[in-house]
Parts: sequence; structure tokens; C-alpha cells
Amino acid sequence: MLLQTAQYGTGQTPNYDSGPAPESNHPVDKELGTENGGQLFPISSEQKAYVQKYIVKNYFYYYLFRFSAALGQEVFYITFLPFTHWNIDPYLSRRLVIIWVLVMYIGQVAKDILKWPRPFSPPVVKLEKRVIAEFGMPSTHAMAATAISFTLLLSTMDRYQYPFALGLVMAVTFSTLVSLSRLYTGMHTVLDVLGGILITAVLIVLTYPAWTLIDRLDSSEYYSPTRADTTTIMAAGAGVTIGFWINHFFQLMAEPTEALPAIQHIPPLTAGLLVLGLTKFMVGIVLVLLVRQVVQNLSLQVLYSWFKVVTRNKEARRRLEIEVPYKFVTYTSVGICATTVVPMLHRFLGLL
Repeated sequence: MLLQTAQYGTGQTPNYDSGPAPESNHPVDKELGTENGGQLFPISSEQKAYVQKYIVKNYFYYYLFRFSAALGQEVFYITFLPFTHWNIDPYLSRRLVIIWVLVMYIGQVAKDILKWPRPFSPPVVKLEKRVIAEFGMPSTHAMAATAISFTLLLSTMDRYQYPFALGLVMAVTFSTLVSLSRLYTGMHTVLDVLGGILITAVLIVLTYPAWTLIDRLDSSEYYSPTRADTTTIMAAGAGVTIGFWINHFFQLMAEPTEALPAIQHIPPLTAGLLVLGLTKFMVGIVLVLLVRQVVQNLSLQVLYSWFKVVTRNKEARRRLEIEVPYKFVTYTSVGICATTVVPMLHRFLGLL
């Protein structure tokens, strides 16, 4: 009711002459929502099948909030963050990207854990269709806007000379406009927006003391294996995730027939089972090590050639611009190989 009143107050009303659209079969439409103290309720077929058209009576609010909504979308990230790095200060862009990635990851995971539905239409008018299948709580637009604006404020207040009050007003204005745009477009409830802002505020408070330490690890001229280890872990995780997606998308591995979690009986350890396990391990580890060596050598040769580095220089691979790319490419390939290529080879050799 509050969201519907806000839309009416800003000159946006439903077009009651609009008719129903074909019913959606998206799995999100079939989820259960929560309301009235956590009571479960099914989304009605009328709410699923109805696409609400609208009439705009105040074009100032319309264009203001549509533009503000764009400030929390890809078009903004892909322009503002590189612009900051190229034209303002790489130090700022590094901090912005780190906090933005952390906040967005937590926000997207929270959506799929909580599974709170977006506002129903009708009565609410939804102006965006691209993310309509996504869950609502928390608002990642509000999270990203709050994170970027206040990270920029906290990172510049001791680096540049300007009135702090002016920076605070700009940060509040930016995050407020983006947050209100989610209400105007009908994509989030007030609780979704407030939840996103609160989560971001907590994350900033918890991580702010470590920002300087992260900068030192990221940009220090003193070599530390921490950078290499972090890159290796992130790359391996990315490769494994890509490998699982490839298996699922191309149906390379059979899905479990029983609903998880299913109780599995541990088979007795026999000589045949032991030999089979050792054979699968040896085949897999040989292929993984081969891929690791080949990809590492190729990526290093490309990077050495690109940066005009003498290949006999053993210290060259510790340089930031060489170590991070070659580690990431190498261990992403290892992760994909271990989860996709090796099981295919096992199947080909009859080891499954």
C-alpha cells in the first residue's frame, strides 16, 4: 500500500485498460512469498498472468528516477569505474571496485537465500522487465549506490581538500536518488531498500579498518606471496565454477535422481575399488599437471613478449602485471580441466 501510494503521488498510475499477458512459467513465479509476520502464501495466477501498463502524469519524476535507476545498472559501472581509474585516481578506483564486488556478491547471495518476492503487479506498476524474475530482498541497487558513494567519500576526505559537508550531501543525494528510483519503478518495497542500505552500512563499518591494509597488499612494491596465493585461490574457484556450469549446461554429468540431501551408503573398501580409485586419481592428476604446465608456459611467454621481458629473468614473473594474469589464467584452466575434462576422460576410458 505504501509503495502504491508513493507511485500515485509521483504521477504514475495504472492503465486499467491494459489486459493480461501470457502466464509465465519461470520457476521464480512459482515460489512462495512471505507476508504478515512470515506466513507463507502462494502467488496467485492472476498476479502471475497480469502485466500492468501505466500512465505517466509527471514526466519530471519519471525521467529523474529512470535516470537514477540507470546509476545502479551495468551502464553506470562500465563507464564510471573505468573513468575513475583513467582520469581521476587509480587509488580510488581500486577501493571502489573492491568494495563494490564485495557488496554486490553478498547482496546477490542474500536474494537467493531469502527468496522474498518483488512487489506484486497489480497493484504496483513495474517499469522494468529485465530483472522481474529476480528476488527482491535486499535491493542491490541501493546497496551498490550506498557503497560507491560512501566509499568515494571515505577514500577522498583525507586525500583531497574539499568541504566534507559537500561530499556528505553528494553521497547522501546519490544513494537516495538511486534508492527512491527502486520504489518509483515498482521493483522493490521500502523494506528491500532499507535492508540493502543497512547491509551496506554494516559492511562498510566492518571493512573500513582494513581498507588501508588491502591497499598495501595490492600495491606494495615489496613482494609478498600473499598476492600470488590469493590469485591462485580466486582463479581455481572461478575455474571450478565455470566447469560445473559447463557440466550442467551441456549435460556432461548425470544429475542426482533423488532430492538432496540423500543418504549415501559407504561401499565396502575392496581391492577392485581401491585400484579403480587410484587409477582415476593418476589419470586425473597427470592431465591436471599437464594442463597447468602448458597453460603456465604459454601465458608467461605471451606476457614476457607483451611487456618485453627477458625470459631468463626469474624475478620477472613476480611483477604485478605478469604474476596476476598468468596465475589467474593457469589456475582457471586447472579448475575447468579438473571438473570437466578429467571426468570426460574417465568416462572415455571406462573408469566410471
